[in-house]
Amino acid sequence: MKGRTDEALEILEYLNEKSRNDPYIKNELLSIEKTVKEMNKGSYRSLFKMNEHREFHRVALAYVNQMFQQISGINLITYYSTRPLHSACNGTEHLMAAFIPNFIIEKAGRRPLMLFGAAGMSISMAVLAGTNYCLTVLNDSRAGIGQAVFLFVFNTFFAIGWLGMTWLYPAEIVPLRIRAPTNALSTSANWIFNFMVVMSTPVAFQNIGYKTSVIFAVINTFMFPCVYFFFPETRYRSLEELDAIFKKSTNVFNAVTISVKEPYRYDKHGELKPEYLEEAMRHASVDVHIAGAKFEGDKSGNEVKA
Repeated sequence: MKGRTDEALEILEYLNEKSRNDPYIKNELLSIEKTVKEMNKGSYRSLFKMNEHREFHRVALAYVNQMFQQISGINLITYYSTRPLHSACNGTEHLMAAFIPNFIIEKAGRRPLMLFGAAGMSISMAVLAGTNYCLTVLNDSRAGIGQAVFLFVFNTFFAIGWLGMTWLYPAEIVPLRIRAPTNALSTSANWIFNFMVVMSTPVAFQNIGYKTSVIFAVINTFMFPCVYFFFPETRYRSLEELDAIFKKSTNVFNAVTISVKEPYRYDKHGELKPEYLEEAMRHASVDVHIAGAKFEGDKSGNEVKA
């Protein structure tokens, strides 16, 4: 955006149908500039610093969140559904289930969906282990029906709780200044553990058979308390609120407790609550004044110091 202020103003004018001299446009431009400057402050080195806002703690949550998605065992199903008809049905059902969170994520929240998904996937994997045992050890072909059903059940729980969540949560839990490098690092976890699962699953099936599903059932069971005790809710939270929560946190165990006690500044419609409105308006008026001074300074070619 450097040196392209006029273009930015033209776009803001067009989008908001207001003059560039309008206080709203000036404030919006200032907010964008502040955001860009804030994002430029981050670096990969800053991801590993544990300062007052506990950046490393939050980066670890983002990384583990992506890791959990892959070690849940989803690729055990999607990569090794070798029959074309089953693969087609599996993919179609997976796609349909993926739409469900779009309608409930803001009502239910991030944590409940992750907990719901982990619990459901754990149960599904346990059932798959049992049906696989009946098929391979007891030679009971009737178990094949249950196995087919719970492959789709597992897919549904995964789609609701973990498919899109691992791309949303890491972006919400970290400060703006380290969002880009955090997303890059956490995405690497997704592919690293994807590779690990895909490469180890055939070997596991060949050597331990149905017990492979038992391992993934245990992993999903382990994910449940991890989410419950360590992952704060980000629904209806601004970045400033999350900064305040982690600033009060003293260790990895109390962030969730603090987030529960911390009052919400915004309602379910994203509107600032009345008790916080006066303070926000005071800050906004200062920002508008600075933006106006900066804008006039840019027009006259003089440097304005606020």
